[in-house]
Amino acid sequence: MPWCEDCAKYFAPSAMTEAGDCPTCGRSLEAQVPRTPITAKNLNLHKLAAGDGAEDDVKAPWHFKLLMVLLVLYFVYRIVQLFR
Repeated sequence: MPWCEDCAKYFAPSAMTEAGDCPTCGRSLEAQVPRTPITAKNLNLHKLAAGDGAEDDVKAPWHFKLLMVLLVLYFVYRIVQLFR
């Protein structure tokens, strides 16, 4: 998608003028072309799933852990109420 720096907008190719200019400010826009097309031959899903190795393991936030504890307590309470 072409990006206009002056207008700070992305433009669909059909929204630009016939010359490929921005319809608002008239700046010449060029679509960003990927370096190599992505095909099934050059796409390695195993490498993408493994990550780059530089990322640290992300831990769950404390409020998520608290929510899980409260959920378990609620289910235990409901099970106890079921047999009373």
